[in-house]
Amino acid sequence: MTRPLTAAQRRLIEAADPGTGRLKGTEAQLTALVKRGLAFRHPRPPHDHFLTPTGHRAREAQAQAEAEPSEPSEPQAPASTGGVFSARVGGEPTPPAEGAARTREVRSAWQGMLELRRMTNPDASTDRPCAWERTHLVQAAALALEAAGHRPAGAAEGEDGYRVRETPQPDAVAVHAPDAPTLRACVETLEASGWQAGEYTEPRTRRRYVLASPRRV
Repeated sequence: MTRPLTAAQRRLIEAADPGTGRLKGTEAQLTALVKRGLAFRHPRPPHDHFLTPTGHRAREAQAQAEAEPSEPSEPQAPASTGGVFSARVGGEPTPPAEGAARTREVRSAWQGMLELRRMTNPDASTDRPCAWERTHLVQAAALALEAAGHRPAGAAEGEDGYRVRETPQPDAVAVHAPDAPTLRACVETLEASGWQAGEYTEPRTRRRYVLASPRRV
């Protein structure tokens, strides 16, 4: 079970720069946020710390909870309490709750991802994946699909929706979909999100799938 944020961690996240997500705190405090996936240390000097997409989402959820204290809240995924956000890759045995709350979480995570691209890509580009996405391929591709409104598959085998899976290639993921139109729509979404994507056929099953990798230029 994910541990909730401490009061000090909540204050650090709340005090992050609204535009860039830059954090200020002690080295121990910042390292703790990095370990929880809420922050990252910039690779270039002065090695400042910034909120990750999960950190941006946690801050938005925190601000919303403070702004609407008297209203009954909708069912939330565990990530809404400050845990690590997970995009739906399809086929999860216990997927996060759907509805308006999930839509807000996904939208916030995607905006945080775009900000992460702007802050870490050398040319501040937001139209291609950043280093974090290249080391979290399945989650990054799934976030792009979910943020664009694609429906992930349920836990039952054969249930409609996309499924994002690892491949033997270290820089690519496979996306499976129930039909050709859905598969093509996934290709279009990934290409628009900065990925190189193409359709291929599995040799044994003859099923079509998408192979996608982060675009570098």
